[in-house]
Amino acid sequence: MANMRFAVGFTRLIPTIGYHHVLMVLIAIAIVLLSLLLAGCSSSSPTIPNIFLISLYYKSYPPNFAPSQVDPGVTTAIANIVGQAQLEVRVGYFGICVNPDGGSFLCSNNATALATQVSVDQDPLNLIWVASTFKDSIVFPYLIIVAIVLAFFCFLLLATFPGWHEETTDDGSEIRDVKPFPSRPVSQVSLALIFVASVFVLVSVLWQHTASVAASTIAQDLGNGSVKSGVGTTAMVLGWFGFALLIVVTIGLLVMILSIRLFTDLTDE
Repeated sequence: MANMRFAVGFTRLIPTIGYHHVLMVLIAIAIVLLSLLLAGCSSSSPTIPNIFLISLYYKSYPPNFAPSQVDPGVTTAIANIVGQAQLEVRVGYFGICVNPDGGSFLCSNNATALATQVSVDQDPLNLIWVASTFKDSIVFPYLIIVAIVLAFFCFLLLATFPGWHEETTDDGSEIRDVKPFPSRPVSQVSLALIFVASVFVLVSVLWQHTASVAASTIAQDLGNGSVKSGVGTTAMVLGWFGFALLIVVTIGLLVMILSIRLFTDLTDE
């Protein structure tokens, strides 16, 4: 009986769901994903340290040798300095997480505060300082912040779009469902906002991806044989998926505006 009531209620809800409601849901999901991306490494919550742009950690492995290395033996000196250190540093947009000994992460937006909680033996090559330099000098989160704000304003504009409602004919003999077209200026402003937001996210994610890969490669080469580095897969997925959703909304709004214009031109002839 309960399932039947749910089915009846759901079928009644379907006609009230408009095209713009689907776009609003996509925008909401994109905002949540991009917000999670910005929140990476900002706290010690169970999942937040796993959202990072780049990680640096001590690990002993066979060094790579190449003819372009002037002093290949420096890897031995670095290995002696590193010793038994196993610290890991993860960098987010607004925070840094440190795991000194394989236990839980310590997260803060202040690298100095984190450094005071770590001994020299745990971070002999100053990976916390390297991570802080990457965050302060290379990471730029403000394009994503602006994109989130623009997407939110687009969400609010889409919420003003008219939905289905009942109207009676002039003689009052018939009741019919009517859904007026949304305002053309509001639709165009919504399209402009979500398009600019998509461009900002694209630039930011490309910047994030390129900078993270470059910094990861250089850091690992400098610590050849003693330092490993990696790029955060979760952060990349959040960024690119958020961009994909905004692009879908942009295309959806463009198709809607062009369809309404075409329909209006046909009916005016």
